[in-house]
Amino acid sequence: PISPSLSILKNPQLTSFHFAFSPPKPLLALPGNQNLRMSTNKTSVVIAATTAPAASEKQKKRYPGESKGFVEEMRFVAMKLHTKEQAKEGEKETKSPEERPVAKWEPTVDGYLRFLVDKKLAIDLEWFKEQGYEIPEPTAPGKTYSQYLKDLAEKDPQAFICHFYNIYFAHSAGGRMIGRKVAERILDGRELEFYKWDGELSQLLQNVREKLNKVAEEWTREEKNHCLEETDKSFKYSGEILRLILS
Repeated sequence: PISPSLSILKNPQLTSFHFAFSPPKPLLALPGNQNLRMSTNKTSVVIAATTAPAASEKQKKRYPGESKGFVEEMRFVAMKLHTKEQAKEGEKETKSPEERPVAKWEPTVDGYLRFLVDKKLAIDLEWFKEQGYEIPEPTAPGKTYSQYLKDLAEKDPQAFICHFYNIYFAHSAGGRMIGRKVAERILDGRELEFYKWDGELSQLLQNVREKLNKVAEEWTREEKNHCLEETDKSFKYSGEILRLILS
């Protein structure tokens, strides 16, 4: 007989199963360094064992970049919308004419002024005005995007953050390169105020990353996904304005 003092047999959280034995049998090791001798008669003994984790239990799904913070998630999605010509990590295949590399970089002053107007860069526009240039009215893409961002800021903060991230970090990287090229071609190398940063750029970017990650900590997974889904619209609107430089 099995001693009732074996607490393992009394644990209601354990699962029971049967082993059939033929005599004679040696000592059987049980959890807790306890041994149980089998009866010399052919019989079956009920032995308790802990239940293994359910096979259907799956690990929580991890999103690309999630372990490093939500900014990294936004960066990962943005890279999928870049072509190889636009970024080393770009994954998007070049299809439309707008996505293909510019065969000949020929910015125009008129086009650049339309770009600056749509970005509403008052200080730089004033400088162009002093040089005798006429400042144009905002374009349709600029007015459309401006109104869209105002609506998001009031009604959809998660979607707005997506646009803020992509605009801010785009101007700190590729935007600065474009500014230098334009300055070399049509501004005699003049650096506009738009491309100047009040402080060390790398530290400013890190500060923004930390703040955005902090904000997103309060979001649900659904809200984060909603933000990421806005990336395509951000690229569409910003691309329409950027192409004004070559118009």
